[in-house]
Amino acid sequence: MHLMGISVLLAALQVVVVSREAERSLPCTRGFIQEEYIIKMDQELAKGEAVFNVSFMDCGGRRVWFKVGDPSDFRVSEDGVVYALQSLSLARKEKTVVVVYAQDLQSKQVWKTRVHLHAHASGNSTGHEQVKPSDATLTQRVPEILFPWHSVVVRGDGALRRVKRDWVIPPISVPENSRGQFPEDLVRIRSDRDKNRMLRYSVTGPGADQPPTGIFIINPISGQLSVTKPLDREHISNFHLRAHAVDLNGNQVENPIDIVINVIDQNDNRPEFTHTIFNGSVPEGSKPGSFVMTVTAVDKDDPKTANGMLRYKILSQNPQSPSSNMFTINNKTGDIITVAAGLDREKVTQYTLIIQATDMEGNPTYGLSNTATTVIRITDVNDNPPEFTTDTFFGEVHENRVNVIVTNLTVTDKDQPHTPAWSAVYRIIAGDPTGRFSIPTDPTSNEGLLTVVKPIDFELTRSFMLTVEAENEVPLARGIHQPRQSTATVSVRILDINESPEFSPNHKSIKLEEGLPAGSPLTTFTAQDPDRFMRQTVRYSKMYDPANWLEIDPVNGRISTIAILDRESPYIKNNLYNVTFMASDNGIPPASSTGTLQMYLLDINDNAPHVFPPEVEMCEKPDPNAINITASDPDLSPNAGPFVFELANRPSDIRRNWTLSRISGEHAQLRLWIGSLASGIYEVPVMITDSGNLPMSNTSYLRVKVCQCDHHGDCVDMERIIAAGLGTGAIIAILICIIILLVLVLLFVMWMKRRDKERQAKQFLIDPEDDVRDNILKYDEEGGGEEDQDYDLSQLQQPDALEPECVKVGIRRLDERPLHHDHQYPLRSAAPHPGDIGDFIHEV
Repeated sequence: MHLMGISVLLAALQVVVVSREAERSLPCTRGFIQEEYIIKMDQELAKGEAVFNVSFMDCGGRRVWFKVGDPSDFRVSEDGVVYALQSLSLARKEKTVVVVYAQDLQSKQVWKTRVHLHAHASGNSTGHEQVKPSDATLTQRVPEILFPWHSVVVRGDGALRRVKRDWVIPPISVPENSRGQFPEDLVRIRSDRDKNRMLRYSVTGPGADQPPTGIFIINPISGQLSVTKPLDREHISNFHLRAHAVDLNGNQVENPIDIVINVIDQNDNRPEFTHTIFNGSVPEGSKPGSFVMTVTAVDKDDPKTANGMLRYKILSQNPQSPSSNMFTINNKTGDIITVAAGLDREKVTQYTLIIQATDMEGNPTYGLSNTATTVIRITDVNDNPPEFTTDTFFGEVHENRVNVIVTNLTVTDKDQPHTPAWSAVYRIIAGDPTGRFSIPTDPTSNEGLLTVVKPIDFELTRSFMLTVEAENEVPLARGIHQPRQSTATVSVRILDINESPEFSPNHKSIKLEEGLPAGSPLTTFTAQDPDRFMRQTVRYSKMYDPANWLEIDPVNGRISTIAILDRESPYIKNNLYNVTFMASDNGIPPASSTGTLQMYLLDINDNAPHVFPPEVEMCEKPDPNAINITASDPDLSPNAGPFVFELANRPSDIRRNWTLSRISGEHAQLRLWIGSLASGIYEVPVMITDSGNLPMSNTSYLRVKVCQCDHHGDCVDMERIIAAGLGTGAIIAILICIIILLVLVLLFVMWMKRRDKERQAKQFLIDPEDDVRDNILKYDEEGGGEEDQDYDLSQLQQPDALEPECVKVGIRRLDERPLHHDHQYPLRSAAPHPGDIGDFIHEV
């Protein structure tokens, strides 16, 4: 059988080899990899500094527990890292021996190793240096692991076949922040094939040839894997590398193996609180054990080790009242709870705690610490009821006033202002059975505003004695009772004022018949003065009487008529007539009020009926020749219909031309007795009698307009106009207007002709050749000012008065002579209507 593998030498490294085929696994012995260690280090050791680490091979068995023989100066973690518990100096000692024990907790088997600590000579470089024994000694103490492992078996056909077995390399543990000399050897990788050929070793992966590159290097000839710088677990906690073995031609001679390097944590980070200041709150009066808040700190070190296990404690409390230990903190979770009673916001509004977090499970000797501030605000509860500032309050208010503040009720409350535990609610518990007062609260001052909400009559009640109570918007805390000071008395005095007289009833109704003559008494309408304790007189007057039918006696209030009452008056609505009267006293100042008298007028038969409609139309040859009419009577039934319709006996031709027949008690029908009538207006007298108790009759004239009609039955031509009601007077007036309009038009035409003749006469006064509108005069001077504007426009209006020279050369200023005489201008045809030159210049 041909054996091939890689021998891995572990110096201070835990190695576990596990076979994938249990039946062919390689034997393993539990124990320390080295029985002795020789460590060269600095002369001075700092407190909490990692000194060295020991490696234990447990062969996949149970975990073991480490301990140090001298626990006063050193301690060992569960990973085998030895730390200094205090600052040590090796300058006076040539060497120090530390014994480390490992014990199986179940079998109680114990292993031990010795570590020799040597101080560097003066002037040598600082740092820890692990000195290895000779190769022979190391070979005896470090087991050699062969992998991958190959075997040769014979197949059924007699041929040979290699069977490959894989081995698992346990992780390599390297402490962070190592201060040893670099590069520091970690492990040596070797293949047993280097006996007959030259091999080259290399590693790949993050930390080697991938970022961050250059942390791990390997000797390509010896296979020694080393670390080149201190590692930081908080930056990278582990590295995954792959080792390769190739010949000089670059051919792979072994399958790559995976190497995992775990960075062992050291306590190199202080705890950091998530906030510099934590804010919390707790109600006052809370019982011991009440939860307040939680503070939290984090540590970048490994939380699975003591380096990252934090413990909390309270360093100080301010103020220390009523006790210096009002709070406690759960050292693991950071929960703050109360441990003492007596939290009172009115005495202490907040507490300030200094909280400390320490790693290494709170060990004060070698743990790292940090602090934060916690502010705990004591919140208010309703443990102080409102108390009135005095036992009795006084106020006064005039009678009949509403929504008026009588007095302010003041209270004190020690609870936090503008909270439900401070805001007061006032309640009247006695002295106001009719609910004439209310007490709203002023939200700013917390005062109670005693307010009148219903009118108070001085003549009935002159004073009130109220009992009021003050409470908070929220109930009092358990165990707190309402004190006597939460109740007070309010004395309210009512002031008398001059009140208006009052009509009783204010709206008085009477019923009477219409037609009462003037001077008839109707009723008495009086008012009473509510001021019983004032001797005052009341006077009456009329304010509103649209028909002016009534009068009132100013002393006794008796009402009588001054005109006949007529139910058919336009001021009557639904038989009702309203009159307003005023009653005034002689107080200071005077007061007055009004009352309304409503009269319901009963109908009497005082109106005769009239024919309706008063005018109708009818064709000369009506078809049909009947007209329906009715009667109009302002009276009500039974003083109106049914009516009796009759034609008058006079004139005699009425009954010869017309006939009237009754249709019903309200309507009658008028017919032509003859075949036709000439166009015109006919007045037919109709006598109508109503059905009153004393019937009234009236003869009214029905105007019948007879006209020529078209085939639709409508009146046409002038007869239509006449029939429509245009009398002779109207027609004459229309003709006069037409004549006046024609005269005005004629006068306007005559004036236009006369004006035209005048224009034609004026055109001969101006020579067409010298028409000044076509002349341009040249002057040797610029236009002058006001003194140069002396023009004689009269010459323009009277051309015949011009001098011959001026007529020839045109118009110029009187103070200027022409420079050139006898100007020749082109001929210009005469305009038919040249008009007035002066007017023309003014228009331009």
